[in-house]
Amino acid sequence: MRLIRPLMILVLAAQVATAEESAPTATDSPYENVQVLARAMQLIRQDFVNEDKVSYKNLTYSAMRGMLAELDPHSQFLDPEAFKDMQEDTKSEFGGLGVVVTMEGGLLTIVSPMEDSPGFEAGLEPGDQILLINGESAEKLTLPLAIEKMRGEVGEKISLTIQRPSTKEIKEYNLTRAIIKVPSVKDAQILPSRPGEAKVGYVRVTQFNEPTASELAKALDGLEKEGMEALVLDLRHNPGGLLGSAVDVCGLFLPPNTRVVSTEGRIPGREYRTTSRGGHQRKYPLIILVNYASASGSEVVAGALKDLNRAIIVGETTFGKGSVQGVMALPDGSAIRFTTAKYFTPSRQVIHEKGVSPNIRVTLTPEQEIALIRNRRDRKSANLNVPNDPQLSRAIDTLRGTLIFTQRSQSKEPKPAKGS
Repeated sequence: MRLIRPLMILVLAAQVATAEESAPTATDSPYENVQVLARAMQLIRQDFVNEDKVSYKNLTYSAMRGMLAELDPHSQFLDPEAFKDMQEDTKSEFGGLGVVVTMEGGLLTIVSPMEDSPGFEAGLEPGDQILLINGESAEKLTLPLAIEKMRGEVGEKISLTIQRPSTKEIKEYNLTRAIIKVPSVKDAQILPSRPGEAKVGYVRVTQFNEPTASELAKALDGLEKEGMEALVLDLRHNPGGLLGSAVDVCGLFLPPNTRVVSTEGRIPGREYRTTSRGGHQRKYPLIILVNYASASGSEVVAGALKDLNRAIIVGETTFGKGSVQGVMALPDGSAIRFTTAKYFTPSRQVIHEKGVSPNIRVTLTPEQEIALIRNRRDRKSANLNVPNDPQLSRAIDTLRGTLIFTQRSQSKEPKPAKGS
């Protein structure tokens, strides 16, 4: 009798799946393979030494975790609690530590800490390797499982044991999970200039969430009133977020109905186009700053505005996270998230695992990279340390040079003859 329930559930799942896919081949029959899985579950329930670990729910969830984790680093099984947390992440605040992590050489590695988060304030830095989570080794954890372990109730304590490759120092950080409020648009300002120089504006987008495009439009309106003639849009360390938000940001600088990104996969592809919701179109010169930690939505923006000759990209090749994850809810409140397509820029350049390459390559040394993060953490105002930021300095020089060239070219154009 133990075999009947899991076999029925899994056969029904297989029947639903095959309704939307091509007919199975003789060598890849869903029914035969489901029977193998069901038999394994039966044997485990029958003989595994710890009976409390072998409920049908535990075994089913474990099987789905392994199945999704084997597909690619971005696919995962979400239990009901994790699925609820994921839905909260698309809003402007969520609970956690505020660190963006990846797997690098088999090690759980911090890409960047989110500003004003517990991880940021504690002093975690890009490149830090997480060795232990609450005393448990992170070596064999999958990326989704590691993220799940770092999440928890707001106010709970968590310890991370970190190794910093630059110094080989190993240190334990004790953090408190918190509601992380993420203002997505920061540091909007007119950059310092000498008399006679063009006014260059600067604004940084930390991620793409629901209000990002409207917040950015408001910031740009303010800078335009101050006389801004060109703009630096900083997407460094921006991990992405909502695709629709990234498309809306592109719409601030492009005409309505402009295709900025498309997707292709086994399901029919889709195009994403700008709308007129951002108000008037901004036509001043634009440079976008990117680095190795600019991912997903920030790569969509950079790739589109580069391809359409609307912006110059300065910095480093981006992360290369250009895939679409579909989230399918399951009857018990859990969900599966898996890759269904890849992003393509307007010129049909694939983003995934390739990234967006800059027009002007400017790299930072590890010391400059850490100094940039520390400056954001330590400074009490929005003043930028431009001399110690080669990427920003190069962007400013390029924009001012572009404005001078444009003004001189216009002054040399022959004026139309007046009629008699």
